[in-house]
Amino acid sequence: MTLEGESCQVTCRGQHEPEAPASTLTQEAGRVLSVWDWWTGQPPLMAWVWVCTSCCRQMAEAVLPTPTGVGAEERTPLLDPAPASQSPGPSILKGLGTPNAGFSCPPNSLISSDSLSGEYRKVDLSADGSSTWGPGATRAFWPTAVLLADLEQDASQGECALPGALRAGLAPVKPEASQSSSPGPTSCMGARVVAEAGMRDTGSAGAEPENCLPCCDGCRETPEPRRGHPLTRPELPSVMLLNGDCPESLKKEEGATEPPRENGLDEAEPGEETTGQEVIVIQDTGFSVKILAPGIEPFSLQVSPQEMVQEIHQVLMDREDTCHRTCFSLHLDGNMLDHFSELRSVEGLQEGSVLRVVEEPYTVREARIHVRHVRDLLKSLDPSDAFNGVDCNSLSFLSVFTDGDLGDSGKRKKGLEMDPIDCTPPEYILPGSRERPLCPLQPQNRDWKPLQCLKVLTMSGWNPPPGNRKMHGDLMYLFVITAEDRQVSITASTRGFYLNQSTAYHFNPKPASPRFLSHSLVELLNQISPTFKKNFAVLQKKRVQRHPFERIATPFQVYSWTAPQAEHAMDCVRAEDAYTSRLGYEEHIPGQTRDWNEELQTTRELPRKNLPERLLRERAIFKVHSDFTAAATRGAMAVIDGNVMAINPSEETKMQMFIWNNIFFSLGFDVRDHYKDFGGDVAAYVAPANDLNGVRTYNAVDVEGLYTLGTVVVDYRGYRVTAQSIIPGILERDQEQSVIYGSIDFGKTVVSHPRYLELLERTSRPLKILRHRVLNDHDEEVELCSSVECKGIIGNDGRHYILDLLRTFPPDLNFLPVPGERLPEECTRAGFPRTHRHKLCCLRQELVDAFVEHRYLLFMKLAALQLMQQKASKMETPTSLENGSLSSSESKPEDPLGSEVGSEEEGSSASGLARVKELAETIASDDGTDPRSQEVIRNACKAVGSISSTAFDVRFNPDIFSPGVRFPESCQEEVRDQKQLLKDAAAFLLSCQIPSLVKDCTDHVVLPMDGATLSEVMRQRGINMRYLGKVLDLVLRSPARDQLDHIYKIGIGELITRSAKHIFKTYLQGVELSGLSAAISHFLNCFLSSYPNPVAHLPADELISKKRNRRRRNRPLGATDNTAWAVMTPQELWKNICQEAKNYFDFSLECETVDQAVETYSLQKITLLREISLKTGIQILLKEYSFDSRHKPAFTEEDVLNIFPVVKHVNPKASDAFHFFQSGQAKVQQGFLKEGCELINEALNLFNNVYGAMHVEICACLRLLARLHYIMGDYAEALSNQQKAVLMSERVMGIEHPNTIQEYMHLALYCFASSQLSTALNLLYRARYLTLLVFGEDHPEMALLDNNIGLVLHGVMEYDLSLRFLENALAVSTKYHGPKSLKVALSHHLVARVYESKAEFRSALQHEKEGYTIYKTQLGEDHEKTKESSEYLKCLTQQAVALQRTMNEIYRNGSSANIPPLKFTAPSMASVLEQLNVINGILFIPLSQKDLENLKAEVARRHQLQEASKSRDKAEEPMATEPEPAGALEDAVSRPQATKDPPSSSLQG
Repeated sequence: MTLEGESCQVTCRGQHEPEAPASTLTQEAGRVLSVWDWWTGQPPLMAWVWVCTSCCRQMAEAVLPTPTGVGAEERTPLLDPAPASQSPGPSILKGLGTPNAGFSCPPNSLISSDSLSGEYRKVDLSADGSSTWGPGATRAFWPTAVLLADLEQDASQGECALPGALRAGLAPVKPEASQSSSPGPTSCMGARVVAEAGMRDTGSAGAEPENCLPCCDGCRETPEPRRGHPLTRPELPSVMLLNGDCPESLKKEEGATEPPRENGLDEAEPGEETTGQEVIVIQDTGFSVKILAPGIEPFSLQVSPQEMVQEIHQVLMDREDTCHRTCFSLHLDGNMLDHFSELRSVEGLQEGSVLRVVEEPYTVREARIHVRHVRDLLKSLDPSDAFNGVDCNSLSFLSVFTDGDLGDSGKRKKGLEMDPIDCTPPEYILPGSRERPLCPLQPQNRDWKPLQCLKVLTMSGWNPPPGNRKMHGDLMYLFVITAEDRQVSITASTRGFYLNQSTAYHFNPKPASPRFLSHSLVELLNQISPTFKKNFAVLQKKRVQRHPFERIATPFQVYSWTAPQAEHAMDCVRAEDAYTSRLGYEEHIPGQTRDWNEELQTTRELPRKNLPERLLRERAIFKVHSDFTAAATRGAMAVIDGNVMAINPSEETKMQMFIWNNIFFSLGFDVRDHYKDFGGDVAAYVAPANDLNGVRTYNAVDVEGLYTLGTVVVDYRGYRVTAQSIIPGILERDQEQSVIYGSIDFGKTVVSHPRYLELLERTSRPLKILRHRVLNDHDEEVELCSSVECKGIIGNDGRHYILDLLRTFPPDLNFLPVPGERLPEECTRAGFPRTHRHKLCCLRQELVDAFVEHRYLLFMKLAALQLMQQKASKMETPTSLENGSLSSSESKPEDPLGSEVGSEEEGSSASGLARVKELAETIASDDGTDPRSQEVIRNACKAVGSISSTAFDVRFNPDIFSPGVRFPESCQEEVRDQKQLLKDAAAFLLSCQIPSLVKDCTDHVVLPMDGATLSEVMRQRGINMRYLGKVLDLVLRSPARDQLDHIYKIGIGELITRSAKHIFKTYLQGVELSGLSAAISHFLNCFLSSYPNPVAHLPADELISKKRNRRRRNRPLGATDNTAWAVMTPQELWKNICQEAKNYFDFSLECETVDQAVETYSLQKITLLREISLKTGIQILLKEYSFDSRHKPAFTEEDVLNIFPVVKHVNPKASDAFHFFQSGQAKVQQGFLKEGCELINEALNLFNNVYGAMHVEICACLRLLARLHYIMGDYAEALSNQQKAVLMSERVMGIEHPNTIQEYMHLALYCFASSQLSTALNLLYRARYLTLLVFGEDHPEMALLDNNIGLVLHGVMEYDLSLRFLENALAVSTKYHGPKSLKVALSHHLVARVYESKAEFRSALQHEKEGYTIYKTQLGEDHEKTKESSEYLKCLTQQAVALQRTMNEIYRNGSSANIPPLKFTAPSMASVLEQLNVINGILFIPLSQKDLENLKAEVARRHQLQEASKSRDKAEEPMATEPEPAGALEDAVSRPQATKDPPSSSLQG
């Protein structure tokens, strides 16, 4: 595991944690479990079978294709785990992901952790409660030239950054070849790759060395088993992937011969690209060594042969008992081991060897590292870095609600099921509460009240030592005030640390008496301060108890929009960092700043032929990229704060450009009237974001030989800064000389270059860009394969760079009125074209892809229908009919047929693809030699606007309608077709994409909860945010307006906060730094406070006048009078907001004040505050704000704590891991849970390998694994994975992100299943609080949450409380799903059950009758659900009658009545869990043998259909009905529509 640089990622090889032992596989024998809804949110494909082993075996035989010569065992790898003694052999995966390829594996090959011994599981949980770093943690690396020791100033790097992350169980750091500057060896996958040489099973993980292909020299990454684990088995295979599985982009470059028929679909699905060649990965087994360190007992440590000696250092620097040492070496038999040598190369090192820790003399560097390390250990529990948004620290609060680690508490709380639990939530969480407090968002963590070990530890003012003291070995001086208020001066010398006789004002470097010479500063402080000794020990104990995911740095900085009032403490390291020339990481490469461009481009050039190479390449790209983003962000802030000298200081501030740390910075202003024709400054502000999208797109296509610049766009204090890496040589020459492709003046002078045309031609198919000709100023034709603005420059390094990619995609004609051009009727009806404030509006890539796919379906349908007609009629002259139909379709391509195909395709891309495949077969079956069929294809091509007449190929010319671009006469017809295509695309957005979005929202296929998730859902469908007003108009006009209430509210909130953000941006530009907090608090008062006339506090006048007199300022102070912001009033601001909403979004807001807005649109002020803070980077004080007070303003200057940058950057992807993930999902869809689990585990390994331990995609992987383990009955494993998913979501996405709320809900379910009832309730209450804060109560997701809470409360017999939540859930479900929905029927049933437990039978009967009526009308009398409900009604009636009899008896006979005891049903935990599973989308159904046979047949049939016909399969008899859960957000995003009533898709048997 590694710490790398400031972003300090710890990369660990995935967790193969213990899965369910075989015995649990049969626990649920005879049941079927439908989970599909739950974990992908998609309609169930099939019921999951969970039956006894023999049935599973029969089913597997029916389903899994068996390769010849493989025995029965080998066909069912799901069932027989390898015995603990056996080692997993190499994994061989045939045609990964190809649905019909199946698995062929030796019996023990799937990486099943079943083989882990029980002992291992115990060790795992007790060691740190999470097996994050289980056997098999691989690491990411650093440049070789720079070891931990080199990181002089990097306290936050190296171990420093992770004071706690590396402990006994964690794998240590290893140097990695710096791709750019260090000549050292490159690191390579720590697995030997063995080309399959006829070996099916090598029997053990250690293949003969001669079979191994040589690895790159240098380090290999390998798993390191946790110290102290019994070595029951060798390492797990780290890779299961085919050698031939190269990214599509590569295949395209290599001249793949696939026909150009469907460029809409040429991003091959995972699994389509496989070759017969297989890769087997084998790893060396580890061994244990004994460590002898001074002053402590010897201990043993588990190591692996591929590790470096350096990694053992790292572990020792993190262990609780050795963490205070940094300057030592390791000796074996008296010989010192080299830091950088691999353990395998150390002679005589074997199982049981003794390594001695020997203290080394200090140097100045080592002394500084030591002081930094001690400071980090002292600060290890302090959250201030996370609140301040530095060093990639971020917040996590899960441990506050789970009371420590779930793994341990699971053991403690077993058997305490019905102990009294305090279930009453705080008042503000109860349904119906109007209060929305802010303080509970960041509850105070007990560990944060840090134990004070020292009052001050700082560098002394006597540094550096004078020459005569240097010759005595003095390195530097420290000043310390202990907790007992003793002031001491300490000398760091070559031999260690000792007290000297200096005071604050008198220098006397002689040793004090006693001098307490100690090799480590901690040992010295232990001797002079008893408080330090006691508190430091407690602190270290707590540090190593924290979950590693709470401490590991995230790859990109996450900022918090609230923070508590923190005391600012002295910190020598922070102070030194702020004022030394630490330009961001340059210490990694001693003696120079990092050459970002070289690093970014070199990593792209790394080889990528096989999986290990691709992993190494992707990891290097990701690592350099996250470092670059952090450095660029830091530089951009320095530029705006005025701390960087401009390279053109004499020019006006707006025009200045900057270079800092080898990064070029420019401001988002129209500098030389460059964008005059496009909208001036507004266009200049938008261009960087468009350019970034272009960079992202070209990077994703990843063509060898074509280079883009590292690009980061930072919005900070109202300014937009673009940070770019620098093309070598660009600063020495004129732009005119440099540009050899494209145009520098928007199309007047245009040049081209054959090499650029060749490179860009490779990107044209995936990006749907048309190669075209334009005229230059001499009327010469120039050929281009991009927009004219795209410039090609060959750097001094000989690389071909492209930049200015702001018009990569075609223009959006709805916002670009062109005189004389008429848009289709769909557009004009909606009021388009509208004049936008700039002319750089482009269509999104997602829209282009969706449009091309839609056209492809249309093309297939047209061609296939006519071919069928031709064949059917066998008439000689059918062409007249064809031409008739085609020409009508051509004149209006969005004909009914087209839109029908479109809506189907939107409803379910699976059905679209299925149809395409079927139609493609029809066309393929026609051999194409028949001239009539060629004619048909030609007509279909023409109808859909294909550029080829023999195959489907739709591409766009990005220069159409570009001001100043002219086309040659010979191309006029092509230009006309292209114009029509663009008009059709603009109409497609309005007529297909927006309605399909609204339909998905109505059907709850997508469930956005805040502005960010709504934007994401829109962008996934290619709808730009400028269409938000149109989306809201459609929502208002929708017949299902009530079911879209939540979407309307989120949309209005987003519209208001985006409009306010636009105003805030220009408002801030006129503010002096000294007036920043006053200006922001004044703006927030005008925006959110009910106080009618807030007054701004201006900074003292004399300061302002002085500033104004300085002629040449380094800051853009905006307007001439920089106090203009102070006169803003709430009325004026809201008037501007309404105006902005009308101008930008074309939506009329009906409100003049914030209170009117809140009243009219049922918004929450706290939600608006969260949205505006996240969008603008404001951080406010965590306290309760009285927004509604009319006597004083809500915000004061003191409430604004900080303003952070809002950063946009490219997110490099782990392509292979993603393919594994998709294949795993496909397997689970087919019902192969175990195989799916294996693949997803493998994906997790690869994600860890590329991204480090923290990433959004790893979070999704962990969530899915947790669900699968839960389904398979392994609750402990589900709990462990889900706990990591929650921690990661909090750290990477934010503590109140809707995704985090979902993760909390899943964790609560697994806690309940593991009998941790109070924890489950705490987690659900937390999820409910966050939902209230982020949106409010009236959200469809709230129904699911309240049902969960109500059920758990019912389980602990809190009936009244339970009813409050369940009845609220019933009300919300009724509103959003309609009173006749099956979700509502289930809700009625849950309420009835609680009334029954309370013996209120009349109410129970009333609710159950409602439910029964719904089941009867929706499903019919004979359906199982209707019968169940009817039975329950009878039961309730009997109980009611019995109760009435008893009451009558009492009335008649008084107290002497002979009363039989009444049976009141306290719910059993099992029944509550069953209901919880049902509402969360899991259902167990008993199966007969006949059902099983049907099921096997169904599975086999679907398997053959290759998943393509998912949506069209309708099975004969539904087995049961299942409520569909509200699914996790991003899962939901892709959920296709199932039935008319989405909450209840039926389970086919």
